[in-house]
Amino acid sequence: MKQSILSWLMLSFPLFAFRPAQDILISGKIIDAANGTPVAGATITIKGTKKSTISLADGSFSIKIPNEKTVLEVSAVGYEKHQLKVKITNAPLVVRLRALVNKLEEVVVTGYGIARKDDMVEYSAPALRSSGYYAPQQLMGRVAGVSIQSRDKAKQADGYADTFNRNNNNFNTEEYDNIVENRFLTVMNNPLSTFSIDVDGASYSNVRRFLQMGQMPPPGAVRIEEFINYFHYDYPQPQNDDPFSINTEISSCPWNTKHRLVTIGLQGKKIPVENLPASNLVFLIDVSGSMLEPDKLPLVQSSMKLLVDQLREKDKVAIVVYAGNAGLVLPSTPGSEKQKIKDAIDALEAGGSTAGGAGIELAYKIAKQNFVNDGNNRVILCTDGDFNVGPSSASDLEQLIEEKRKTGVFLTVLGYGKGNYSDSRMQKLANIGNGNHSYIDNYNEARKVLVSEFGGTLFTIAKDVKLQVEFNPSRVQSYRLIGYENRLLNKEDFNNDLKDAGDLGSGHTVTALYEIIPVGVKNDFEEKVDSLKYQRPTKLTSNASSPEIMTIKFRYKKPDADVSKLIEHPVIDENIDINKTSLNFRFAAAVAEFGMLLRNSEFKQQSTYDNAWRLAKGGLGKDKEGFRNEFLKLLQNAESITKTGTIDEDEDVSRE
Repeated sequence: MKQSILSWLMLSFPLFAFRPAQDILISGKIIDAANGTPVAGATITIKGTKKSTISLADGSFSIKIPNEKTVLEVSAVGYEKHQLKVKITNAPLVVRLRALVNKLEEVVVTGYGIARKDDMVEYSAPALRSSGYYAPQQLMGRVAGVSIQSRDKAKQADGYADTFNRNNNNFNTEEYDNIVENRFLTVMNNPLSTFSIDVDGASYSNVRRFLQMGQMPPPGAVRIEEFINYFHYDYPQPQNDDPFSINTEISSCPWNTKHRLVTIGLQGKKIPVENLPASNLVFLIDVSGSMLEPDKLPLVQSSMKLLVDQLREKDKVAIVVYAGNAGLVLPSTPGSEKQKIKDAIDALEAGGSTAGGAGIELAYKIAKQNFVNDGNNRVILCTDGDFNVGPSSASDLEQLIEEKRKTGVFLTVLGYGKGNYSDSRMQKLANIGNGNHSYIDNYNEARKVLVSEFGGTLFTIAKDVKLQVEFNPSRVQSYRLIGYENRLLNKEDFNNDLKDAGDLGSGHTVTALYEIIPVGVKNDFEEKVDSLKYQRPTKLTSNASSPEIMTIKFRYKKPDADVSKLIEHPVIDENIDINKTSLNFRFAAAVAEFGMLLRNSEFKQQSTYDNAWRLAKGGLGKDKEGFRNEFLKLLQNAESITKTGTIDEDEDVSRE
């Protein structure tokens, strides 16, 4: 018997001796070193591995580490990259990031840059064993092995007990419209191309969320025009009384050098904040049960407080909320009473169903009651779009918004969250409401939309802006508008002032790209049509022999006008070597190429992630806020997911 036990122990000893140590779950908070505000969207990576997590709206994060010798790398857009050694104690882990000043290009991209020796600081963190710890939805799957002992522990640990079932059901009801890509059209049969501008950037920030989570986005989420217009371009300010300057450039097409690529760029007049008209704002905030998660109502509250900080004494704000019913939380209050407005925002709590229609009705009513003549009257809707009580069908809500826009009140739609995010619905509401649509996935995005782009987001300088391009058939055989599929107009709509179109904000830039097949180049996309029996194509005029490749017409209205103004802009056929094109041209082309790759477009031709990366790298420019460098990282994430199904955090960003 003793011999049997001894033999068993000898055989079992290696199993005990080499059993891997249990991982330790730590949590902490990322804050701004200068002002102590939380840093959302920071990436925390275990050095030397691909294991990472992202900080939430309040800067909090959790991650499992193997031992006390673990080194964490922390990076965030606009901050210096930081490395720290983790020492397990009972004190909380707080990571302070220094704002980036002169070294943006070195550190914006996750997992890259060179750590300096003086950045290695010892921090202490509480050791949270997995038993009983509740991981918010954003961390599920990243913190493997977490067992939730009870609903009470979840509520005590995180305060979001009502998200417990949602996290474990793992369903997804996000809504995206199907996009039928624009095709190549022959100039002889389709000489005119007409569309509305689009200044939204929601598609890009939403897709960024997918790629940062290691997932490819659904094709319907990729609106290439919104990818392009997410970024600011260095176009000159208008020099006349028109509200925007017009800028064009032509070169060879990067993904098919036999074709040409034309960029059309508009630069909205930048109006100093102190000269902007007084604002009458109504925050319309969804506080239904679907807004419980940290990346929803808590992020909404952080976002709105950022906006409150931008208000002037002559501005005023009211707050309307809706769940099962709609209610007025704060009557119209001067911008000078910032603390009063912030206290009302902080007091909001989520729960109940979603009566979106009732909330919209009340918000417009309050906005009309406090209407400012010659001012900026606007409802700012913050929601995940999950309307389910009252007028909630797409047609009902669209009809409601269409009626309300006649009051002179504009609409800004800010989307939040995931799992039930209704992108298609919010896109439609913003389009119909003479407004714009942004997706806020983290605190930095809120700061971009509501602080850096404050004027463009909230102050319209030209409304119903339309473009109509006439191509010269002696130079252009066929053309394709890249993106803008849901902004196309009939040719007759261009001169119809009753036809709604997109609006341009103070300082906003808008860029559109056409891929052109010149006359004499083989058209691989030509779709044969039988000859007509009763007519022949019209003859060319004498103007066809001019050096013009196209003429662009623009129509716009002043914010308070009902009659449009016309601008004409002929474009001379100049083929610039792509290496000599502007930074604007190269970066916009790279973004378009990336969008086609994500959509697996039938028109991507010779597009590659590597080509798009190199084109974007050559068009980075100053990149003060780091968003273009972040774009390089997203390119690599998408390429890595396509090849391996995962994000390769260790890939070298330099691609030498």
